[in-house]
Amino acid sequence: MNRHVKRICVYCGSGPGLNPAYAEAARTLGRTMAEANIGLVYGGGSLGLMGEISRSVLEHDGHVTGIIPEFLSTRERMLKDVQELIVTQSMHERKQIMFEKSDAFVALPGGVGTLEELVEQLTWSQLGQHSKPVILGDIDGFWAPLLSLIQHMREEAFVRSGLEVDIAAVQQAEDIVPTALRLAKDSKARDEELAIPEKF
Repeated sequence: MNRHVKRICVYCGSGPGLNPAYAEAARTLGRTMAEANIGLVYGGGSLGLMGEISRSVLEHDGHVTGIIPEFLSTRERMLKDVQELIVTQSMHERKQIMFEKSDAFVALPGGVGTLEELVEQLTWSQLGQHSKPVILGDIDGFWAPLLSLIQHMREEAFVRSGLEVDIAAVQQAEDIVPTALRLAKDSKARDEELAIPEKF
């Protein structure tokens, strides 16, 4: 029984992108999450890839938590059919709640908003603020330029020992959930090994 990942936060575009594989990946991820009894935490919109994954989770009897700032509720056409809908006053509040409600983070293709949310989780992980898995859904090589940039940062010694960027790139949508489960289990085992025994 999976006790390590109850909810996955998925960052993705409010548009569909040009490649039909992106929407197909969002639908596949939504289905596999629902089948694994893993809830979706996402940005609350009904458009683009956000709409594809949320509707897919719902169609397969999964649980969806949408979190959206009030000023975006009309622009991104807030999806009201979810089990839990949280309307926040700001982007900062939205991101904090998404973090608190999630056990892992996945970035599917998207724009600068998706990139910003992803990089924030990578930074927090790099600085030791969390050990939750961060996974790139690198569908048809969408995130290849980012992976190349991170490698360039390593080569230039801006990403160095003790400040590693802990990210997993997955090319197939159906592999994302198994990867999240494996990484969460590994992370929990590491945390237990590092735990300091209580003194009585």
